Amino acid sequence: MSSGATHEAIEAVWRIESARLVGALMRLVRDVGLAEDLAQESFIAALECWPTTGIPVNPGAWLMTTAKNRAFDHLRHQKMQQRKHAEIGNDASDLSPAPSDLELAADDDVGDDLLRLIFIACHPVLPKDGRAALTLRLLGGLTTEEIARAFLVPEPTIAQRIVRAKRTLAEARVPFEMPCGPDLPTRLSSVLEVIYLVFNEGYAATKGDHWTRPELCQEALRLGRILTELVADEAEVHGLLALMELHASRLPARIGASGEPILLLDQDRSRWDRMLLHRGLAALMRAEALKQPLGPYTLQASIAACHARAGVPEETDWGRIVALYDALVELTGSPIVELNRAVAVSMAFGPAAGLELVDALIDEPALKSYHLLPSVRGDFLMKLGRHVEAGLEFERAASLAQNSRERDLLLARVGESRTRQTTRHVADVRE
Repeated sequence: MSSGATHEAIEAVWRIESARLVGALMRLVRDVGLAEDLAQESFIAALECWPTTGIPVNPGAWLMTTAKNRAFDHLRHQKMQQRKHAEIGNDASDLSPAPSDLELAADDDVGDDLLRLIFIACHPVLPKDGRAALTLRLLGGLTTEEIARAFLVPEPTIAQRIVRAKRTLAEARVPFEMPCGPDLPTRLSSVLEVIYLVFNEGYAATKGDHWTRPELCQEALRLGRILTELVADEAEVHGLLALMELHASRLPARIGASGEPILLLDQDRSRWDRMLLHRGLAALMRAEALKQPLGPYTLQASIAACHARAGVPEETDWGRIVALYDALVELTGSPIVELNRAVAVSMAFGPAAGLELVDALIDEPALKSYHLLPSVRGDFLMKLGRHVEAGLEFERAASLAQNSRERDLLLARVGESRTRQTTRHVADVRE
């Protein structure tokens, strides 16, 4: 194998194994920053060694052995330093014996280690952007450059977020353990929120020149699938995975040949990924089978399932979608959910009914700079024949949109509203 191919193989192994390494090391050293450093050292050792010796039969075990050996060396050194400072003799008697290679390669606790690592990376003590960056770094194996590129943020900004997140975790003395009792729902909610944040940025990028970032969707799906194996008895974990699988199934049809956005009702549904669609419906069935109260992710997955089960847009059960949104609004109180509900109401009962709901949201502070509010309002006005007003709403929406592809779509709708107004004016003159 060429050196270039070996290097690529090592990077692929690192992407797969890094989270397991950091999780296992975190259990030993109890410091997320140190655990990552030790894991990185094993990666560097592979880069130095494998081009000469060849890739081991079990590369993950090799990395784990190397990383744990370095961790034990660090712990021995730390203990000796403590004994020196305490002026205690006989310092060798208590040292943990060096484990055998077989013991080091064994990884019976990998599931628990990964789960603890997920809960630490997504700890509520961190801000959302810090949680997302640290999660992608520790659990996705992404470099700082890759994370910065994915979120269209300068690399130094991402680096600072990661450093601050590690420092905050250390200063807060966050324990490397599973939350239990009343802490579990809050902590699990934070984990699901971060994973969905990553997925959403991939599904509909907030800024930049691309409407979707499939690599972020893939990372979120990978984390969601891991979580469903580790926390199999929580319905909302399956609900989130169902939601992401169903939405991800549309990705091939969301973008046109020139990269332009294609909205849901205009998509060629034959291009939807059938495997992801079936996986999403199966995950939703698992969530419902647990007989727990429906949470926000399971409700959203149920809405996505209504679209997935409709072969053509005309077959969509909009009445059921409205009912699901009613439950979601009651559960979350989110104005964004209310805006989405208005769209469903317009499809079920006409644009006038939707416009009435949207007009009630105009003064909502949380939606003040949200470009989809004027976008949705413009769409309703267009359907009602109020083309001048619709054009003004689309112009406002375009001014607020940060994604260039979405801005182009909104500006095209401005042009459409003007064309319709001109056509209507000509028709009125002829009459």
